Amino acid sequence: MYDGWKADPNYRSWPMENIRTQEAFGTQSNSKVWVMQEFKNSSENQLGMPLPKGRVRFSRRDDDGQLEFTGENQIDHTPKDELIRIYTGNAFDLAGERRRVDYKANTTARWVDESFEIKLRNHKSTPVEVRVVEHLYRWSTWDISKNSDPFTKVDAQTVAFPLQIPPDSEKLLTYQVHYAW
Repeated sequence: MYDGWKADPNYRSWPMENIRTQEAFGTQSNSKVWVMQEFKNSSENQLGMPLPKGRVRFSRRDDDGQLEFTGENQIDHTPKDELIRIYTGNAFDLAGERRRVDYKANTTARWVDESFEIKLRNHKSTPVEVRVVEHLYRWSTWDISKNSDPFTKVDAQTVAFPLQIPPDSEKLLTYQVHYAW
């Protein structure tokens, strides 16, 4: 998963009405691509029971058949048949870069247009799927007016772009969002 927006502590106590028209807000970039383990707590996955809060560890078999530790994290109490998504670290051979390429605001007409490009680099010898998460933080009324790849709306201010990145290559995602208030 790649969440390229890096929170800027300078805006920590600002009200949203002031942040939405600050041109520099949301322009810092995070380069880390997170490794997430995702599965359903179902009987098909040899689970399907309430899971207590606690530590979950992941391992896999290496080429010699030995178990190799790949990561761990905490989960909360989880009912059966619920989706579990666990962060287990940062990818060593994937990198991301997010940058805003255009910003237009008209405070009199009460709108902002913003365009971004997100580059993801896969240095692995195998293809990868990366879920790019973007937070539409400027206001609750928004519309994606242009996009290079399909997306799904996760919640009122979050979208996700599922991307396939071939081995040893780079993928460029672009989108434009229009905010109105």
